[in-house]
Amino acid sequence: QARRRERAGPTGAESVVIVAILAGGRGTRMAEETSVRPKAMVDVAGRPILWHVMQMYAGAGLNDFIVAVGYRGDVIGAEIAGHCPSHWRIECVDTGEDTASGGRLLRLKHRLGDAPFVLSWCDGVADLDVPALLAFHRGHGKLATVVAVHPPSRFGRLGLAGERVVRFAEKGVDTDAWVSGGMFVLEAEALDVIADAATPWEQGPLAALAEAGQLMAYRHEGFWQCMDTVAERDALASLWRRGIAPWKRET
Repeated sequence: QARRRERAGPTGAESVVIVAILAGGRGTRMAEETSVRPKAMVDVAGRPILWHVMQMYAGAGLNDFIVAVGYRGDVIGAEIAGHCPSHWRIECVDTGEDTASGGRLLRLKHRLGDAPFVLSWCDGVADLDVPALLAFHRGHGKLATVVAVHPPSRFGRLGLAGERVVRFAEKGVDTDAWVSGGMFVLEAEALDVIADAATPWEQGPLAALAEAGQLMAYRHEGFWQCMDTVAERDALASLWRRGIAPWKRET
């Protein structure tokens, strides 16, 4: 039986009672780190990246977490609670080492119940207005909301007039593009589009929801950064240590 952890918080979003976090991947692009620990437990300024993600939601009153683990999930289960306040409720669920992201969601389904819930990757942080996101989802009445973000640009951008460079911009944010920020609000029925354990969430299922007119985008114009490389980890750690981390919340 699913645990319905009803909780009235300062967001007024009592219907969203669980934050599900996918933390089962191998993080192969950070092999120097993830050969010895799961990506979710990579240290960012003294705390695992998973903790940084969780405190974003806890700061908005969402303190109930189900973490889908896989690769080295025993490390997450053994260590994460030691970093978190006692009022955060954390359940780690082994969803298999080689399960795709959609499959991990399927294996959480019986624990999530019938209420809408938040879904988040374990490696991306943002100065996200969680109450506004939840209000947006409740307002449109569809099955799924994806947080759309501007991707950080990897390279400086050239403004060209013919062959002449008329403008050069340092690396920044590509405001002409939108991508998934790896954060969602989902109704329970949204999981019905996942075929099996080998299904990646951000391929067939999201395409099916979009084609059915059941996927809406919440446009987040503020800070967002994923942690796919050691350089990105170091950049996030620097922001935190300097006291200017946009995703920091009081929990």
